[in-house]
Amino acid sequence: MKKLAVFALSAAILLSGCATIVGERSQVVNVESHPTGAKFSIQDETGRVIVTGNTPQNVVLDKSNGHYFGGKKYLITFTKESYQPLTLPVRSSANGWYIGGNLVFGGLIGYLLVDPFNGGMYTLHPKSANAMLTPQAQ
Repeated sequence: MKKLAVFALSAAILLSGCATIVGERSQVVNVESHPTGAKFSIQDETGRVIVTGNTPQNVVLDKSNGHYFGGKKYLITFTKESYQPLTLPVRSSANGWYIGGNLVFGGLIGYLLVDPFNGGMYTLHPKSANAMLTPQAQ
């Protein structure tokens, strides 16, 4: 029985990536503007509009597209009457759990096989997209 418990624990550690265990597949991003009340639309890397709304608002965005090392990229476009449109990028990057956690727990299996398919290895930046809108020239 003791050998079975040790085997099960070892298998769980070896067959998992640290970021997959600790991280989430999606992340809340705060979308704000100055002045408030701007319309926004968020497009992913394929050009598909996935979210529209008005500032301020929190949105939940996927961090991975499910492909091998498939971190997501987004463009947030802000519009408001009498102001110039503004587009801000949101990009994913590897987080500390992927980089450091796999040194301790996941090893090569975590680095190369488990975490690259899961959004848990990524963090979206910026975590708060704040557009400073410029008035249009009269």
